[in-house]
Amino acid sequence: MFSNKSSLSGSEEEEIKLDESTNSIKELGQVEIPEVSERIFCLTIIGQIEGHQILPAQSKTTKYEHIIPQLLAVEQNPKIEGILVILNTAGGDVEAGLAIAEMLTSLSKPSVSLVLGGGHSIGIPIAVSCTKSLIAPTGTMTVHPIRYTGLVINGHQQFDYLKKMQERIDQFIYSHSNISKEKLERLMFQTGELAQDIGTILIGEEAVKAGLIQAVGGVREAFKELNDLISSSDQLL
Repeated sequence: MFSNKSSLSGSEEEEIKLDESTNSIKELGQVEIPEVSERIFCLTIIGQIEGHQILPAQSKTTKYEHIIPQLLAVEQNPKIEGILVILNTAGGDVEAGLAIAEMLTSLSKPSVSLVLGGGHSIGIPIAVSCTKSLIAPTGTMTVHPIRYTGLVINGHQQFDYLKKMQERIDQFIYSHSNISKEKLERLMFQTGELAQDIGTILIGEEAVKAGLIQAVGGVREAFKELNDLISSSDQLL
C-alpha cells in the first residue's frame, strides 16, 4: 500500500512558507495577520472608489465589484452579526458609491461607519448609510456638488442628467442623516472656502454639529457601538 505523502521536500515547504511571509510583509506590513472574529465583518473603503472606468495604476482604489460580493456574503452568513465600515476615501465614481451606500443601508444586520482621514464627496453617502456613523476627531469630509471632467455632448440634456444625479445624492444624504436639505445645499454651494471649487470642509466635531455624522470617536468607540447594536438586535429576536 502506498502512503499519500506530499511530493514536496522539507526545503521546498520552507521555501513556500518564506515566500508567503515575504508577500505578507510587502502587502500588509506584517508577517502574520491576527485571527478575526467571524461575529463582526470589517470592510475598508480606501482611496478612490472605482466604478466602470479603470483608474490609473498609481491610484489607490477600492473597486465596487469587489465590495458588492462581500456585502452579499455578509448578508447571507449567519455567523456574521454586524459590519464595521472603515472609510478613508477621496470619493470617486458616483454610481458605484451610491450602489455601495444602498447595499449597506439595506442590510438586515447592524452596521457602523468610521471616517478616518477622509470621507469626502461620494464617501459621504457611504458614511451615513450605516446604522451608526462616527468620525475621528481629525477626520474630514468635503461636501461639494458633482464634478464633471468628461466631454459634454448635447449640453442641455447632459446638465439635466447631472441635476438628477445630484438630487439622488442629496436625497440619500439627508434621508439617512440629521442634516436638513437646506443646510446640505448651503454647505455644498458655499464659496470662499475651497480655492478652486465650491463646497465646505468639515472636520471631526463640525461634521457632527452639521448633522452629517452622529458622533466623534475612534476604533474603540466604533466597536462598542456595534456590539451594543448587536446586543440590542439579539434582544429583539
